[in-house]
Amino acid sequence: MKRPGISLIYFLAGIIFILLPAKSPFIIELVLKSLIIPVLMILFLVNINPFLNSLHRLMFAGLFFSWAGDVILEFSVKNGNLFVMGLACFLLAHLMYFTVFISTPGKKKLIGNRFWLLLPVIIYGIVLVCFLYNDLGDMQVPVILYAIIILTMLSGAINRIDKVNRKSFWLVLAGAILFLVSDSAIAINKFSYQFKGSGIIIMSTYIVAQYLIVAGYINQFRQQGEDY
Repeated sequence: MKRPGISLIYFLAGIIFILLPAKSPFIIELVLKSLIIPVLMILFLVNINPFLNSLHRLMFAGLFFSWAGDVILEFSVKNGNLFVMGLACFLLAHLMYFTVFISTPGKKKLIGNRFWLLLPVIIYGIVLVCFLYNDLGDMQVPVILYAIIILTMLSGAINRIDKVNRKSFWLVLAGAILFLVSDSAIAINKFSYQFKGSGIIIMSTYIVAQYLIVAGYINQFRQQGEDY
């Protein structure tokens, strides 16, 4: 991957945000959080030209909506009504990622003789929704819809099996799983049970997840020797 120093800046920005004192000024938290994903967008741009094909553009759009979600959710701390808007931004990001994953060229298809690979995803989704359901109140529909979308995104990552090189597949899959862990922690902490260290778990898994997805995607095109 080109410019490994950008990766270092990305993780450094994330670590600084995670380690901020609990009562840090809102503006400092907002600025630091709003800088994390743009660094990853720069890493993407120096490795892949998003204007070469539609999949590249969709990946970049997924990062953009992730950034928008980060900023809006940070403001939702001050205004709880913005939470659904932030949720919508991440929902769009997951839809972008899913479209990229499911559109990966290749002969092998997950739906068919490998359907069993989706069973852990389905089981996890059912358990998570059942755990949260009675605590969701008016948020039942948005949260369940969001859960379906992120599980669909994970299924799309699984669908890349045998379509890309092994390293690319596992990087993206690990990123998708960590994204699910991060979002699950958000839902559990917000609606069911506020647990100690939730912020660290949510942000650390999210930061690593986004990086792995981007790194895996970049690796896919470098290994294939295609234009990027």
